[in-house]
Amino acid sequence: MGRVSQQQAEENRRRVVETAARLFREKGTHLSVADLMKASGLTHGGFYKQFASKDALIDEATAHAFAELTQLHAAGLERHAGQRDEARQALIDNYLSVEHRDNPADGCPAAALAADMAREPADSEARRVYTEGVGDFAAALADERADEKADEKPDDEADGLVRLSTILGALVLSRATKGSPLSEEILDSARAALIRGLREPSSSS
Repeated sequence: MGRVSQQQAEENRRRVVETAARLFREKGTHLSVADLMKASGLTHGGFYKQFASKDALIDEATAHAFAELTQLHAAGLERHAGQRDEARQALIDNYLSVEHRDNPADGCPAAALAADMAREPADSEARRVYTEGVGDFAAALADERADEKADEKPDDEADGLVRLSTILGALVLSRATKGSPLSEEILDSARAALIRGLREPSSSS
């Protein structure tokens, strides 16, 4: 058999990163290289021709997962052009849905990878990418008033962090209690509270 072409090698690498991004969210980063390559339809031996280590793949897969989240948010903003609250409400509705709860592989990396990232070294690339992604997600959920002053901005950022903590915590708890009535109650309660908060004037405005 001839050598793999550069184009095929790049396609194989892309396939492994995409597969890892899904499986790490579904099963955790402890998944073995052998299982990852099998799921990618490639041989175990080809892994180290593409990646220096499993840690390097975790770094890339984490970045890929957050890039997907960014694209999803951008698409939501485009669908609700000029209507930031409507875009955020749609994001909250989709995030706190039974479908998202039941499909972590295609869902939010902030929730799915939280436990794994807590075990990563503080100076790891995966932890850096994760932290940056969480910050960007919080910013997407933050208030953004046209008349805000510079000294009011921290309050808006805090709003985003509170909303992110609420939706992420609710999703994690709903997954952990799946199969009981409490699971959907958690989703419904968090969704209602967050959407009510979007519609009510901020106390700092």
